Amino acid sequence: MKMLFSNFKFFPVIGQWDAKRFINNYKENRCNSIFSTMIIFMMANAVMAQEQPTDSLEGKKVVLDEVFVSAIRVTKESPVTFSNLSKDDIAPRNLGQDIPILMNFLPSVVTTSDAGAGIGYTGIRVRGSDATRVNVTINGIPYNDAESQGTFWVNMPDFASSVESLQLQRGVGTSTNGAGAFGASLNLLTDGYADEAYAQISSSIGSFNTLRNTLKFSTGLLNNHVEVSGRLSKINSDGYIDRATSDLKSYFLQGMYKDDNSIIKALVFGGHEITYQAWYGTPLARINNDAQGIEDYISENGLSDSDADNLRNSDRRYNFYTYENEVDDYQQDHAQLLWNETINDHWRTNLAFHYTRGSGFFEQYRADDDFDTYGFTPIVVDGEDVNTTDLIRRRWLQNHFYGTVFSANYVNDKVNFIFGGGWNNYKGDHFGEVIWARYASNSTIRDRYYDDSSTKTDFNLYSKLNYKLNDQWSLFGDLQYRTVGYKANGDDTGLVDDTFNFFNPKAGLTFDLNTNNNFYFSYAVANREPNRNDYESGNPKPEKLNDFELGWRYLSENVQLNTNVYYMAYKDQLVLTGELNDVGAPLRENVGDSYRLGLEIDANIALGEKFALKPNVTLSTNKNKDFVFQRDGVLQNLGDTEIAYSPSVVAGGAFVYMPQENVQLAIFGKHVGEQYMGNIDANSSKLAAYTQFDFNVKYQINTNSFVKSIVLSGLVNNIFNTLYESNGYFFTYDDTWSAPGVTTTIEGAGYYPQAGTNFLIGATVNF
Repeated sequence: MKMLFSNFKFFPVIGQWDAKRFINNYKENRCNSIFSTMIIFMMANAVMAQEQPTDSLEGKKVVLDEVFVSAIRVTKESPVTFSNLSKDDIAPRNLGQDIPILMNFLPSVVTTSDAGAGIGYTGIRVRGSDATRVNVTINGIPYNDAESQGTFWVNMPDFASSVESLQLQRGVGTSTNGAGAFGASLNLLTDGYADEAYAQISSSIGSFNTLRNTLKFSTGLLNNHVEVSGRLSKINSDGYIDRATSDLKSYFLQGMYKDDNSIIKALVFGGHEITYQAWYGTPLARINNDAQGIEDYISENGLSDSDADNLRNSDRRYNFYTYENEVDDYQQDHAQLLWNETINDHWRTNLAFHYTRGSGFFEQYRADDDFDTYGFTPIVVDGEDVNTTDLIRRRWLQNHFYGTVFSANYVNDKVNFIFGGGWNNYKGDHFGEVIWARYASNSTIRDRYYDDSSTKTDFNLYSKLNYKLNDQWSLFGDLQYRTVGYKANGDDTGLVDDTFNFFNPKAGLTFDLNTNNNFYFSYAVANREPNRNDYESGNPKPEKLNDFELGWRYLSENVQLNTNVYYMAYKDQLVLTGELNDVGAPLRENVGDSYRLGLEIDANIALGEKFALKPNVTLSTNKNKDFVFQRDGVLQNLGDTEIAYSPSVVAGGAFVYMPQENVQLAIFGKHVGEQYMGNIDANSSKLAAYTQFDFNVKYQINTNSFVKSIVLSGLVNNIFNTLYESNGYFFTYDDTWSAPGVTTTIEGAGYYPQAGTNFLIGATVNF
């Protein structure tokens, strides 16, 4: 029964009784076609949206907004492993933290925060794959940075407040726009339109002097055709880590026109962030308050007296950076034009144009830097040769990203066919300036000591077919051709002029045993080009992934269960080495053959009418095959080693209690098993396992006045004050000075401590 698995969720618990009635009705009137299935389910969702209490008066969300992401999203008609989160799911915890932190309790997800409290620079890993391997789209338009392939949520603070829903596809998933997914695909749909006008003011405060203020509005549907809506947000936080402050601003403005056959949206959104650097991490000795270890660290790393005193006198919140303006200062603005046209009962098209402009720098104080780095000429001061200096520099990035994405969708009783693609172009300028120097030599302020550029073009075409053989069996096919051209001329990359041509086929089978049980199997191929940082290490190879997924879904009135086994076999995988480059970006290297094998289980369980349980667990093994490493000057085959940042156990979930219709209490839990930060199974590269819990409460006050409702929310993170590190870095280097003719491999690591017990409380006033 495909319809039953199309897009149903028990959570939030609000509205779960309506869902049960819908399932019962469906069992009495079973649907036999994909098309009628979709129509019935959309009608049911619309009814549920109208009957459910909501966190705001943003009006009835019209399911037609989903058309902008229908080409790249999947339902449970497809043999793809995925999870959905709606605005209602996110709202009780949406108090200023970034989207990765709000996704922390999804299956196979691990999140981290440089500043330790979920605001500022945050990251996400899925099935052990880092953010550069999670393909992110917003309304179907690529968001990953074209060069680094990373996603920087700090550039769009409070974006969760403008998200209608999101879908996380684990594994290769279905063909989408942007770089290929090697761990997951994340698609976000921005705010749907509202029938009725509203205004909303939200404020939240919390630990570490955190303050968020958000203003939202909508005109409602004017003359049944036009709506204008928007948002302004500002977030400030001192962060848990010393000096890891965040000063964040963002905006979102949308105009929409609709008639019987068309929806056109024009959006502009973006943000400006000033974030104090915290990527250098904290030594383990400082975290453990190991006095002798701290002294050893000071000696081994040759810290200056001031840096040594900073380390000795700090605690686990230690931050290496002490220069008062050691900040990242960046603004990113997006424009999107989306057009959906319903041609007839069978055909529908999507066309979108987009443009992104980014500009900013990070500022650094550098002690005793070589003149050669900056093209300075050695000078003589007081009769002595000088070829080093203290200085302050800014390293700039200015970029443009623009293009188009498109799709056409044909549906009848047996066939759901999609044809689409996209063309995108990126141009990035990289340059560095010295804005102060103790000894400036022959330079003047803002002289550029490097100045290079890069371009990247990305074109793809795909076609997808879901064909219904009969009432129980469906076939899925997905073919994508993608060509990528990349040129760069930086000192770090060398001269690059590469073109990659990739063919990414996918196929699958879905079987509906009965009205409660659904099975699927899929095989997908993904190919992916190196990113900019990969070229720092030499001549990287593109990587290839063969992904096998076998799943079972069960749905009854009180239980929704998803379980699947995956096997992801990589060739020339670019795995994280654990090291960072000189700007804090993680480095990768090709490792030949490697694989990830895992079991994922997640469930939604209704325990009566007031309680619900939503557990998930992932058990996996993640291996590099026959990994070769040079230790003490000698190449060694270490056999099969653990892939970096890939815990074998990740578990999470939520327990929700609703004593009344307008009150919700929830406990969220997360366990992440032990993991290595490198690929050589070194004890010094281990991140210890951790378990932490959050408590969340929401209380809605409905009124009959100018103020329509007030929603109060509270979040206590890490309620048991677990002291843990969710991320870090690991490096090795050869010491050739220990003794004549002897090479010794030295290992080191840094860690990112996360905050102990901390809180956020907020109020949303709806007009």
